[in-house]
Amino acid sequence: MNQSFHNLLFVSQSLFNKRLYAALQGTGLSSGQPKVLEYLSRNDGSVQKDIAAGCQIEPATVTSLLPRMEAAGLIERRSENGNRRSLYVYLTDKGRDRAAQIEDAFKALEREAFEGIPEIEREAFMTAFCRIYENLSRK
Repeated sequence: MNQSFHNLLFVSQSLFNKRLYAALQGTGLSSGQPKVLEYLSRNDGSVQKDIAAGCQIEPATVTSLLPRMEAAGLIERRSENGNRRSLYVYLTDKGRDRAAQIEDAFKALEREAFEGIPEIEREAFMTAFCRIYENLSRK
């Protein structure tokens, strides 16, 4: 194999995203929204800065995504305990439905990506990939 790690990573991510958005075609979701919906499905009622950190995106990106998601009926933002400085973001029923579609699409793509790879190799890959993530996460 003559491919570099960074090239395989970029190309694989691009292919994964193309396949994901093809699977989600007709849902009306735009770039960045699946990641936020997936995060909120596990962390409903989060503030914007936590969403940004959890999704590894800039806070300004979250700021631009949320109004469109709210207008589409996927989320609702509300203040709690009289705190007007922080708005908490919650999934609506429609948002939960979309998050479930995203989860199904991710599962299908992962099954396809690991097709023909023995479980022991998959576990070794995931262990190594988690270490790579941890190494790159350090500042």
